[in-house]
Amino acid sequence: MKSNIIVIGGTGKTGRKVVQRLHALQHNVRVGSRNEDPAFDWENQATWAQALEGIEKMYVTFQPDLAVPGALEAIEALTKQAGQSGIKKMVLLSRKGEREAELCEQVVIHSGIDYTIVRASWFNQNFSESFFLDPILAGHVALPQADAKVPYIDTDDIADVAVEVLMNEKHNGQIYELTGLRLLTFREVVSEIASVTKRSIEFTPISLSAYSKMLEEFHVPAEYIWLINYLFTEVLGREGNDVITNDVERVLGRKAKDFTAYVQETAATGVWNQAAEMQI
Repeated sequence: MKSNIIVIGGTGKTGRKVVQRLHALQHNVRVGSRNEDPAFDWENQATWAQALEGIEKMYVTFQPDLAVPGALEAIEALTKQAGQSGIKKMVLLSRKGEREAELCEQVVIHSGIDYTIVRASWFNQNFSESFFLDPILAGHVALPQADAKVPYIDTDDIADVAVEVLMNEKHNGQIYELTGLRLLTFREVVSEIASVTKRSIEFTPISLSAYSKMLEEFHVPAEYIWLINYLFTEVLGREGNDVITNDVERVLGRKAKDFTAYVQETAATGVWNQAAEMQI
């Protein structure tokens, strides 16, 4: 049976892949974005009712992160609107190990709407689509928390899980923590990318204060610097965030994508060789 589904954040790292998968399954999909018609704009609640009209299920991602100030209030308001609009199922993309994100989860859990919470570890794609890409292209990655071990998860796996839990009622009321198969340090990640791309990419451990100062010098917005400080202290340093789970396999019946497979697939696209090409 076809469902009417909105994917809020439907142009983002996981959202666009969820949209693609739902279209392939021939569901009626609405992309929740300020540039769509009807528009969904987190900063304009007047757009929400029309965006949710006629919708039965929703996948929710919040940018830039559920930890940022104002996220909890936004999730509270959206959940209230979802109830008023007759939404039957909410799937919230949350973050593994973020206390503030867990507060947002509680809003959805206690809403009276069927739900599934998908807690994700740090994305593989942070190194190819996000804030770690430019340093990799430059050939010099300098980061704090050099020895922190992270079980990176691929956005393909997140999207597959999101679609499965949206479609299958047996996942109602569940919280899934999604991780990859291995723990990796930043140094190991950079080394693996360098090896596969056959590029020289240097890694340098630095203090968080030095990293924050560097971001300021590059005129990175203050709210982004706040988030980076939060992630590197409260999340990477939090006990339990270096735990590998088998929740991808529990939901999908297969193992999560290994980080090496992600690196090989991404290297084949040429995204990490842009800097080298520009120098030719």
